[in-house]
Amino acid sequence: MHEYELQSLSYDPIHGYIPFVARAPDGSGEVVERELIDHPWVQRLRQIHQLQTAWYVFPSAEHTRFQHVLGAMHLASRAVHRLYGSLRLVCEDVPSLGYVETLMRMAALLHDVGHGPFGHFLDEHLLVQYGLTHETLGAEIIRRELAPLLQNLRRNPNSTLQDHERLDPEHVVFLIVRPGRDDPPAPRWLKMLRSLFCGIYTVDNMDFVLRDAYTTGYSHRAFDLERLLHYSFFSQRGLTIHSRGLSALVRFMEIRAELFRTVYFHRTVRALDLLLEDLFAESRHLLFPGNPLEHLREYQRFTEWSLLVQVQSWAESDEEQKRRLGRKWQQFLRRQVVWKMACQREVPVGPQDAETLSILSDRRVVEQKLRELLPEELRQEELRVDVARYVHRPGTQGPAAGQNFLYDEATGKVVPLEQSPVYRQLPLANRICRVYVRNPRISKQVTEAMDRLLGGSGPDMLTNM
Repeated sequence: MHEYELQSLSYDPIHGYIPFVARAPDGSGEVVERELIDHPWVQRLRQIHQLQTAWYVFPSAEHTRFQHVLGAMHLASRAVHRLYGSLRLVCEDVPSLGYVETLMRMAALLHDVGHGPFGHFLDEHLLVQYGLTHETLGAEIIRRELAPLLQNLRRNPNSTLQDHERLDPEHVVFLIVRPGRDDPPAPRWLKMLRSLFCGIYTVDNMDFVLRDAYTTGYSHRAFDLERLLHYSFFSQRGLTIHSRGLSALVRFMEIRAELFRTVYFHRTVRALDLLLEDLFAESRHLLFPGNPLEHLREYQRFTEWSLLVQVQSWAESDEEQKRRLGRKWQQFLRRQVVWKMACQREVPVGPQDAETLSILSDRRVVEQKLRELLPEELRQEELRVDVARYVHRPGTQGPAAGQNFLYDEATGKVVPLEQSPVYRQLPLANRICRVYVRNPRISKQVTEAMDRLLGGSGPDMLTNM
């Protein structure tokens, strides 16, 4: 059988043709990648937007989690073929190229399988109540629903598992779940590969930065993917960027940060999130029955399509509660933005700053202090404080730190990436604090109160520079 008969191609505007195994050799009985791609757990991602609510603001950004996971799967192959040789040099017990590539492709394809309607929003407003994230829920979906298929994969478009090898679903789970203090024991090669899922530049975020920048119109080629991969390798310490590739890495990080500011944390996007937060809090008990781990069948059907169709019908329900909520949901469905931004302040967090001690660490505290600084007659006005936090680069603490390293060409040494002055100049995180009001006429007073709360700005320079 010719290889053309075993593979299919999916055309993607970001990566070009994405190959995948669509048919097994006659008589082999093996599972192929297409069975995972076409599985209901993966196909449901077609009904979940990649950009949460930002597609309401950027009309061309209608892409879904499904397109993203296919792109991440393709990038996983590219990363493995660039990095496998160096991984084998530092980890003699690493499995075959076929095993590592198939593992990485499946982890990339399935890393978002636990997402529900509105993506990360659902993590914060449903999953957290049951001690879950979309990653830990996805891990259970893999164990309970997809493990038998994964165990019987034998090949990918570029390489094949050795006869004695069998893909371990727990390896897939290990890669997609963010590191924690209770991590199970894992071989060193697997821990190194996890940096391609939870480090600074990953098969996940390299795809979504390119894809989101393209679909929103921000940029057709946001960063230099070729250079970033070319100058990456595994050293004894972990995923390492050669100093010649550092500029490409910094550029990637800057573009990713800019997308958070201009797209993911756009003022109208966050205003829609505030409306969605209120609606979901009142409607949650009607939308989903409880812990998703106890209702996996219902969760498989729980998507943005199902949710929005459901709430659309409530306005004509015979039940008074649903009719009332249905009228409220109409505001969201018609993109009627009820919250108007009064002011915005962005606060970078440097290495010397104690972020947890900042007043901006709790939006309820900000709102309380802000009301105290308003004129007395305005203190009961409707307002909402929104604090959007974006981690620009990880600090040196925490379970996910220490994933990335730098090869200094001048000294010939591999050092923590934090030792690069170019890297250190980037802030650790940014907080964008906005105050939204229903009555725009009080915006001036709200802005003045916010400036007093944050201490205003320092003195201006005396001359041009």
